[in-house]
Amino acid sequence: MGKWLNIEKKTSYLISSGTAICGGSAIAAISPIIKAEEKQISVALGCIFILNSIALFIFPVIGHYLNLSQTQFGLWCAIAIHDTSSVVGAASKYGQHALEVATTVKLARALWIIPVAFMSTFIFKNKSKTVSIPYFIGLFIVAMIANTYIAPVAVISPYLVTVAKAGLTLTLFLIGAGLSRKVLLSVGFKPLLQGVVLWMVISVTALYAVLHLAN
Repeated sequence: MGKWLNIEKKTSYLISSGTAICGGSAIAAISPIIKAEEKQISVALGCIFILNSIALFIFPVIGHYLNLSQTQFGLWCAIAIHDTSSVVGAASKYGQHALEVATTVKLARALWIIPVAFMSTFIFKNKSKTVSIPYFIGLFIVAMIANTYIAPVAVISPYLVTVAKAGLTLTLFLIGAGLSRKVLLSVGFKPLLQGVVLWMVISVTALYAVLHLAN
């Protein structure tokens, strides 16, 4: 699709990686491997950022309109929304169980950074052996184990959750505050079109799957 729209190869690849895996984290991990330039990274991040902002508002509305269950909505937004923060934000509006499902599935999806990063070294003929893996995946696993097996952590975890929700609210505010006319203009029509088409295909396909396969 990038070739058809005459989009620069690395920009198209970053948009595709961000859409397929976990938005900005995937772009940040893949960029040094393919030796992307600052402009290419900025365009890809801007495209993903715009769609994340839209998803925060429209996904809960669509979920309620279609009467999706907590599990269905958690699965759908974890598969179809790019960044982890936006997945958590949309799911938290829908319900606690949706949030639990979405977070777990989204972080499992984020693990695809590892094989895609290695694959990228061959596609772009990069001889570097270094692959950047987002730290939040490891921290999520550590927190899960600690909350399950370490009694003092389980006692204070409700307070940590309260602090985390406050942090999430601030994060979502900053996401919205960062969306401006300048960001929209910097992306350009063709890269944004690629991002929108890819996002629509994934969103519709995932929605069909959760409606017919998930309970």
